[in-house]
Amino acid sequence: MRAVRNLFSYTKPYRIFVLLAPLLMALEVTMDLLQPMFMQTIIDDGIANGELSYVIEMGIYMLLAAIVGLVGGIGCTVYSTKAAVNVASDIRNDLFNKALHFSSENRDAIGIGKMITIITSDVALIQHALMMTLRVFVRGPLLFIGSIIIVFFQARELFPIIIVTIPILLLCITYFSKKAGKWFKKVQEGLDMLNTKLQQSIAGIRVIKAFVRKDYEIQTFKKINDHLTNRTIAADKLMTFLMPILLFIINIGIIVALLLGVIPIGQNEVQIGVILAFINYLNIILMALMSSSTVLMQLMRAFPSAERVQNLLETKPRIRKELQNESIKLIEGDLEFRDVCFAYEENGENVLEHLSFTVNKGEKVGIIGPTGSGKTTLIKLFPRLYDPTHGEILLNGRNIKEYHLDEYRSLFGYISQKASLFSGSIASNLKFGRTNTTNEQLHLATVHACASEFIEKFDDKLEHPLTQGATNLSGGQKQRLSIARALVRNPSILILDDVTSAVDAHSESSILNTLQTVYKEKTQIIVASKISSIKHADKILVIDDGMIVGEGTHEQLLDICPLYQEIYATQTDKGGVAVE
Repeated sequence: MRAVRNLFSYTKPYRIFVLLAPLLMALEVTMDLLQPMFMQTIIDDGIANGELSYVIEMGIYMLLAAIVGLVGGIGCTVYSTKAAVNVASDIRNDLFNKALHFSSENRDAIGIGKMITIITSDVALIQHALMMTLRVFVRGPLLFIGSIIIVFFQARELFPIIIVTIPILLLCITYFSKKAGKWFKKVQEGLDMLNTKLQQSIAGIRVIKAFVRKDYEIQTFKKINDHLTNRTIAADKLMTFLMPILLFIINIGIIVALLLGVIPIGQNEVQIGVILAFINYLNIILMALMSSSTVLMQLMRAFPSAERVQNLLETKPRIRKELQNESIKLIEGDLEFRDVCFAYEENGENVLEHLSFTVNKGEKVGIIGPTGSGKTTLIKLFPRLYDPTHGEILLNGRNIKEYHLDEYRSLFGYISQKASLFSGSIASNLKFGRTNTTNEQLHLATVHACASEFIEKFDDKLEHPLTQGATNLSGGQKQRLSIARALVRNPSILILDDVTSAVDAHSESSILNTLQTVYKEKTQIIVASKISSIKHADKILVIDDGMIVGEGTHEQLLDICPLYQEIYATQTDKGGVAVE
């Protein structure tokens, strides 16, 4: 319930809608409650006495009441929809904003599939629950209470039937609602699993096809989907059981009312109109309870969603902007790793072990080592995509946590191992880190990244559209665009994580030469699998099993580092080229 109360604060900007919707619904309910009373007077006072004018008069009143009720119902629908849709929109915006502030550790801990489910399905459930609450959940209780009051004053002889049936109905609704709440929570967990599997399968569709694993993936997805289906059916079964039970109880009440009414009618103590009105009010009570129970089921389904949304909103980013952030515009000193350790999970095994080294301003540093040695993890610590679990990283002699996070990250041009491009034009992707870039600057960056040669072949040049994930480009083209995007930003520090792995030898040589000449004054940190990519570096770090096992120039490492010697020998064996 705490989560529901906290999320209810999102209704404050739309309080006028939240107030108008119930008021208009109250108007509709009042008109609906008057209908059986009009019918009673028409039967007992008009038809029974043969007064046609009275019947017509009451009929006009009934029509007017119906029209007023219709206006109230339409108004309630409009304002409740506006309130619910706007609240859901605000929640989604805040969740998306929160997700963008999460560190990689947060993302790994929560799971992308779960975040997608929360931002889409869970928020949609909250939206529907709020809309139903402002409409049906207001209507139901008002009809329920109003009918009981009218029966008490208009047909007090039949009121004991209400006293007996109502507690039974409420007990049934309470029991089934609690059961349904537990099942609907399981349904949302099943949706998490489904979305995660769907995302993995679609992202890896090429691998699935290449390894002829379509049938296996289809069967795996079917198991998860069937599991979700079974949970959903189990939750919905509760509703199917509830409806007949409520109907049975109400029908028993109607039968008892008719039985009790036989003798009084014969003795002229209870009029026919009263009996018919009572039956109508019983039906109204049934509809009120049925609609209220339906909304209650919706709320039971929305409560777990509200908790999940609130938990995501309350999750603190592992990497935060500290309160005392010092502004940083230029690098005045060096980057220093001081006894840095890192583990992906709290109290988990360290991926990096006690790393200590310095990257001097304007220095070109190469990083090499076997697959899985921790190279990519290491460079993610530079722009604070992760924070060390032990030790500290210093810039200009200060811990990088003391700097304003956004300003600190703006110093870097980070090019990941896997090129990540977005749907849109080539120009919009290149301007991603610097929106005020001119076309001349864009063209120069593409030339330096050897991307202009394929861009110029497109009819619309820089305005050529990219599909989601840039699937209409080759791997090498995507890598060159990601390099150009980093160069457009004109950062102080360039980080390149094996970014020429899909680039041809000629383009790779040209890119490396440009980095050594045009961008020689910039600090460069280059992760490479080939010695030829880093042989001209001022310093090379050799990483193995998360530890630095060698540090020095190319020539020095060939003399003192066995692992570097082994990598060199492997790359020169059988005609291979390690140093060009």
